[in-house]
Amino acid sequence: MTNSILSDWTTPFELAPFAQISDDDFAPALDQALAAHNAEIDAIAANTEAPSFANTVEALEAAGEDLNKVLSVFFTVAGADSNPKREELQRAFSPKLAAHFAGISSNKALFSRVADLWDRRDGLDLAEEQARVLMLSHRGFVRAGAALEGDVDARMQEIKSRLATLGTSFTQNLLADERDWYMDLSEDDLHGLPDFVVDAARAAGKEKGADGPVVTLSRSIIVPFLQFSPRRDLREKAYRAWTARGANGGETDNREIAAEILTLRQERAQLLGYDSFADYKLETEMARTPDRVRDLLMQVWEPAKAQADADAEVLTEMMQDDGVNGPLEAWDWRYYAEKRRKAEHDLDEAALKPYLQLDRMIEASFACANRLFGLEFAPLDVPLYHPDCRAWEVTRNGQHVAVFIGDYFARGSKRSGAWCSAMRAQAKFPKVQAPVVINVCNFAKGDPALLSYDDARTLFHEFGHALHQMLSNVTYESISGTSVARDFVELPSQLYEHWLEVPEVLAEYATHAETGEPMPQEMLEKVLNAANFDQGFQTVEYVASALVDLAFHDGAAPADPMVKQAEVLAELGMPHAIGMRHATPHFAHVFAGDGYSSGYYSYMWSEVMDADAFAAFEEAGGAFDAERAKALEDNILSTGGSREAEDLYLAFRGRLPGVEALLKGRGLIAA
Repeated sequence: MTNSILSDWTTPFELAPFAQISDDDFAPALDQALAAHNAEIDAIAANTEAPSFANTVEALEAAGEDLNKVLSVFFTVAGADSNPKREELQRAFSPKLAAHFAGISSNKALFSRVADLWDRRDGLDLAEEQARVLMLSHRGFVRAGAALEGDVDARMQEIKSRLATLGTSFTQNLLADERDWYMDLSEDDLHGLPDFVVDAARAAGKEKGADGPVVTLSRSIIVPFLQFSPRRDLREKAYRAWTARGANGGETDNREIAAEILTLRQERAQLLGYDSFADYKLETEMARTPDRVRDLLMQVWEPAKAQADADAEVLTEMMQDDGVNGPLEAWDWRYYAEKRRKAEHDLDEAALKPYLQLDRMIEASFACANRLFGLEFAPLDVPLYHPDCRAWEVTRNGQHVAVFIGDYFARGSKRSGAWCSAMRAQAKFPKVQAPVVINVCNFAKGDPALLSYDDARTLFHEFGHALHQMLSNVTYESISGTSVARDFVELPSQLYEHWLEVPEVLAEYATHAETGEPMPQEMLEKVLNAANFDQGFQTVEYVASALVDLAFHDGAAPADPMVKQAEVLAELGMPHAIGMRHATPHFAHVFAGDGYSSGYYSYMWSEVMDADAFAAFEEAGGAFDAERAKALEDNILSTGGSREAEDLYLAFRGRLPGVEALLKGRGLIAA
């Protein structure tokens, strides 16, 4: 019988036939797809014809269709709807996939064909996009170790395989800690919590099979609990559990895994001739060097820390007025900051939240995309991998553009955080294919589901990534959509967040869940005026994490990452009552894979540009200026990685911005 994953997908828009796929299909499908891909690679490498762009680079682009189908389905469900079987498969697949791709990158015959083309590139009469793909292909082979020989080559393959296994273990340990811990709440413990927090706790209790409401380690539940619970003892218990993820001892402890990952990364970089892993990793980013990253982060750190220190004094005084002696602690900050926000801005999140309905915020994100880029969204009734998921067909001028899938609610089977991925990327070669894009979030369920302002910002952020995928218009999949420098990829997502704060958007879509009335003008003004509230805290917790990440990778690997983390924070003068946004044992951005290693700074690098990019709209005809929207699509959203990121931004804006736009945007210096 034909494997459902590898069969022809006759579903609408050739979506994965989730209803027909069982977990037992994945292993045989992967083996079959790997064998097919190997055969394709071997045929390219053994081709007796002289290397050409078509028979080598384009042949590589066309290879692996079955493998893409298997991996797109598997990693979608493994991240968003895991189970013990899928976790077992992921542990088995990781080293197998690492070995497969390492075998390709170390294939000497294949590399010699690519290198031959690279050496003759000036005489090949390639189009601009083809020249870019050749450069990236050659660079990718070199950076993967294709030029290494003998024992050094063998050691590189061992390192890659081990890193893949360790990254999977780190992710699964973190998921286990997040899934297994929860804190029961009695009815008395609910005192002082707004209804939306109580509702979320009761829903979480049902999901966990508990007898009553619970606090879990989902950010959408624990953060509002820390904001609103007057019970300091319970806040401390919850906060300590939240920050102990991956560091609880036993089988799910990630500290030794992190140490081994850092050691192997440093060895990998040195095998390739780099002084440090940061030097290796940043070479292809906009930042280029660790020093430029550190310079940016420290320019932001100093004013952010000054603001946080000043805020800590105010919060400490508020706490002492409540009769609590001793220093302000990390489990106190959000509670007293929320009280302060209510006092200074007369803004109560419990009163605000009914105006931020999930469905209305989805509508708002779609409406902005319609006004900016002419996109239209029609609901689809198609089988997906979980009942929580929804799908829309995206069209423009009646023409199909993409399928967009939203998976918005937190559950125990889903890893934490929010992300965007393409189950199918846009391309025109070897055939035209429209993208299938997923946004995955972890919002609390409710009837209706209500968002915090940060949740709404997250929704717009991930949809910005989705637009980058959906509006892509290049020939080759390897440079499609978000296949750009890591410190550029966050520009479209962070830029799109700005449309949430456009007054006319909130005025139309921020409507009360019960009355349907629009957000009162007075509240709207308070929301916008409080947009930069507590930026000292938010900036410090982020920049501290980015600086620790950089320190881990810029030089010899630390024997004990926890000691190194403490040293970096001490040297920075980290405020006592602020923790890192992601401490080492649960820093999945950095340790679940290579994606953000040495690269957690990239959100801030992109933010320097996004503040400046939105200013371009404001300087023109406003947030929905048609000319600026077209320039954004033509130069950034549609171009993928077809040119250097710096060139793309210059084409859009005409210049590169300084850090001042970011500091002003965060309210850390006077506007």
